[in-house]
Parts: sequence; structure tokens; C-alpha cells
Amino acid sequence: MSQLRSGRWLAGFGLVITLTACGDAPTLPSATLSAPGANASAVKFWEVGSSVAWNATAREAVSVSGNPFASPHQQARVLAYVSVAQYNAIVAAEDATERGRRASVAAAAAGASLEVLKGFYPASVGILNARLAEQKAAEPWSGAQRQDWAAGEAIGRDVGLAVSAYASTDAVGKLPAPPNPGLAGNWTGTNPLLGLYGWRTWALSSHDQFRPGPPPAFGSQEFLVAFEEVRTMNAEIAAEIAADTPSPRLKIAQDWAVRGAPYMNAIAAAMIVDHHRSEIEAARILALANMAAFDVMDACFDAKVAYYYIRPSQYAASIGATLSTFVGLPNHPSYPSGHSCLTGAYAAVLQNAFPDEAAYLQALVEEAGLARMYGGLHYRFDCVAGRDLGRNVASLVLETGPKGHTAIPLD
Repeated sequence: MSQLRSGRWLAGFGLVITLTACGDAPTLPSATLSAPGANASAVKFWEVGSSVAWNATAREAVSVSGNPFASPHQQARVLAYVSVAQYNAIVAAEDATERGRRASVAAAAAGASLEVLKGFYPASVGILNARLAEQKAAEPWSGAQRQDWAAGEAIGRDVGLAVSAYASTDAVGKLPAPPNPGLAGNWTGTNPLLGLYGWRTWALSSHDQFRPGPPPAFGSQEFLVAFEEVRTMNAEIAAEIAADTPSPRLKIAQDWAVRGAPYMNAIAAAMIVDHHRSEIEAARILALANMAAFDVMDACFDAKVAYYYIRPSQYAASIGATLSTFVGLPNHPSYPSGHSCLTGAYAAVLQNAFPDEAAYLQALVEEAGLARMYGGLHYRFDCVAGRDLGRNVASLVLETGPKGHTAIPLD
């Protein structure tokens, strides 16, 4: 997939997003969604597919600074609902005919995306409506000209409203008391982030369904070896910084600090376009990937609150050792790594859809884990457990998710 690896990341189709080619510095998001036509290149709905183009709009929306859904886990939640709505709307549109004409699947994906995003971002209704109008006015590809736009949009809006209503019944989990408060080896902190702990999931039958086994016992030889690995990396990177020499490992840590669900969605979108997938195939891939990401953010934080494992920097401080955190220290326990959980889930779904990209995707997962070690945030076993948890959750979503021409149930 040379185009993807050479840096064609679908950088928004005229939209402002936080993602760029691997290794480039991230672009900071605007304070609000940008208006249609704000960039020199127009939104190419018909070239890339309606689901992919509206996924770019959703990525932009979740990346706007200061919004209540900008945290990594909430980004995965919003993207899951948007992509589920897109897929269900396309299925409904493909089953509908009006005056002998098929409903437009592109319009269905657009209408569904619009309604879900309006539910999350009511202040952006005007811009979202303008984007739909811009798509409707654009010159469609020849096959779309024979489809009924109005019928497709109406179907999509109805599906989007149903999905938005379903999303509104989510319930956030409540943090249980930490196990053995004050025990040596426990993470310490106040008001920790919960990820999607305790939220209603798409495929998991219980929050601990794939809970990984316990991490190494605190103070054990395995623990000390893992800590020393992180400390050694940390000291080497600190020495590079002090000498004002290039530090590729620091760059990797900094790049991955801002990479989450939008980043993996951009990779999914690029693969979909490069592999010329149909509208319904694109929507299904995005839906499964984002459902897996949603569920793994529940499973990952279930494990975090079950084990309350100490961060490397906290242990270093307790023994008077030096260990810097080169990127922001997350406010939740160490085990397992959230980055590894998320990238592991996305990569497993995308590998199922694009087997020829397996090596590239697994390299991303490994780099995501190493990035958190380079940053001084995680032990290697955190990353391995997160990677495996992501794969397990993704396998379940693929097993139970839509096959053929079936909608995703809202129950």
C-alpha cells in the first residue's frame, strides 16, 4: 500500500483534523468546525465515498479542542455511533425503492452522520447542514445519479436520530474503591479518568470478559527487570535531550501522545480508498473498527481499576530514582496500556479487512506500545497485555458483528 505509507492520509478533504503522515508533527485543531470551502481543496464526497468523507468530518469534530468529547475514549465513542449509523442507514437505503428508483446510499450515510453529529455537537448544526448541502450540490458519480437523494437522506436522518437516541441512554460507570487501599504497588491519584469503564458495550457480555491476568507481583524480579528497562530507556533519552542531539525515541513518544481513535480512523479510511471498497463495505469496516475501540476502552479500564497498578514514575519516586515523563502522565493506573488496547483493537479489525496490510498494522501496534515506554509511562508488560486485550475484543466484535446485509441491532 505504497500511497498510504508515502503519506497520503486523507488529511480531511478540506477539513481541519489533528492527524498527519506518520512522523509529521500534528496539526492543532481549530476551536470550531471549519466552514465548507474554508480550505483550497473541496470535500470530494463522490471520489472517496460518503462514509469516508463524513468519517473525516467526525474526526475533525472529535478533535476540536475544549469540546466534551475530545478525550481519547470519548473520541472512540462518538466515532462508533457515527459509523454504526452510517452502516445501518446504508443497509436500509439499499432495501428501499421510491417510484422505481433506489434510495441514495451516499445520502443515507450523510443524513445519518449529520443527525448523530448534531446530537453530540449542537453548536455546529449550521456547519454540518452546510456540509450536507455541499455534498448534495456536488457532481455525483454516474451510478449515484440514478439514485433518489431525498429518499436516501430521509432514511439516513431517521436512522441517525434512532442511533443518537440510543447513544443518549449510555451510562458511565462509577469507580469502585481501589483494592487494598494504600498497599505498596498501588497506583495513587485522585479523580482518575475512567475511559469507558462500565458503559454499555456493543459485543462484550461482561466488562471483565477478557480481563488479562494480573501483572507481575510488585517488587518481584519480573517487575524490577521491567522497570529497569524503562528506566534505562528514559536515561538514554534524557541524555540525548541534554546533549541537544536528535532523539528518535522522544519523537515517537511525542507523536503517539496525540494519536488515538481519530488517527486509526484516518488509517482505516486511507486503506478503504486505496483498496477501492464499496460504500457499504467501507461503512461496515468503520463500524466494526470503532465498535471494537469502544468496547476495548471499557475492557481496558475494567482491568485498570481491578489491578490499580503503580506507574513507573511513581515507583521511581518512591525509591528516589530519576525517571522523567516526556509526555503527559495519564491520570489512571498503569496496567494495561490504553494506547496498546486501542491500537490493538483497530489493527485486528483492519487486518481482517485488509490481510495484505498485516505487517504494517502490527508494526503500528508495537510502535504505539514502545512510544509509551519511551515516554516513561508504561512497562513492557502493560503494552503486551493491552495489545492482546485489543485483539481479543476485536475478534469478538468480528465474530458477532454484521455479516452480509444485516443492520447492527440497537438493544
